[in-house]
Amino acid sequence: MDRKTIGRWLVPFEIGLVMLLAGCSNLDVLDPKGSIGAAEKALIGTSTFAMLIVVIPVIILTLVFAWRYRASNRKATYAPKWAHSTAIEVVVWTIPTLIILFLAVLTWKTSHELDPYKPIESEVKPIEIQVVALDWKWLFVYPEYGIATVNQIAFPVGTPVNFRITSDAVMNSFFIPQLGSQIYAMAGMQTKLHLVADHAGDYAGISANYSGEGFSDMKFRALAVSPEEFKAWVQKVKASNERLDMDTYYAVAKPSVKNPVRYFSSSDTELFHKIMAKYNNGHYLDMSGNVCRIL
Repeated sequence: MDRKTIGRWLVPFEIGLVMLLAGCSNLDVLDPKGSIGAAEKALIGTSTFAMLIVVIPVIILTLVFAWRYRASNRKATYAPKWAHSTAIEVVVWTIPTLIILFLAVLTWKTSHELDPYKPIESEVKPIEIQVVALDWKWLFVYPEYGIATVNQIAFPVGTPVNFRITSDAVMNSFFIPQLGSQIYAMAGMQTKLHLVADHAGDYAGISANYSGEGFSDMKFRALAVSPEEFKAWVQKVKASNERLDMDTYYAVAKPSVKNPVRYFSSSDTELFHKIMAKYNNGHYLDMSGNVCRIL
């Protein structure tokens, strides 16, 4: 097979590759706006580079060998009884072993450094946001401010955000790609996530786990703003005429799609715990650590 023939065969592959890459215009994971996201981007790059040390030479050598030892090349060495080369064995085993060892150490180190349950060290007091995954919307409760929102959150730039996450529907996954890790939301259980935004912006939040009919529209916005703008946002929410008591919550929790942003000027302080209690025989721990039961 000559070079022109190989070139013709590669044209459809090249066109297909370009078309596939055309769908990757919003690579938010590779455009981090927080320290956790930046560390994860570095991890992705380092791991990819380490694996390419093996992948690229193998691809190149495969093409070289196929060309050099083609049937029409009479100058290539013909050694039908060749069976072993110590030098080749050393290379093909040592290099992958070292790469695997490097990736193992890297994985161990970063798994602890980027543990989603590990609080972010900062002199700034963190803000707590309670997250409830519903069909097909996100409910956010700010226990310190007594407010709640649907499909929108806000927090000051440079302030660590402590997320406490659960679900009152099927399992979901909470994810703000430009800020960092995703983590699952499960009914009756609580997971945690700690993030921080180093730059002001309006960031996309998504569900990263398929959850049914309205999954594709289960999105929210995360607003990283200045402290002054955050205070103004809180006051804007407090000015809402809607209040989130349990009756209102049950209405909000009903399955619906393409939900607009909603503000609630007040919310039940134990709402998050009561939602989890629905799946734990009606019992929950209140803010003081006392065991309570839903009446």
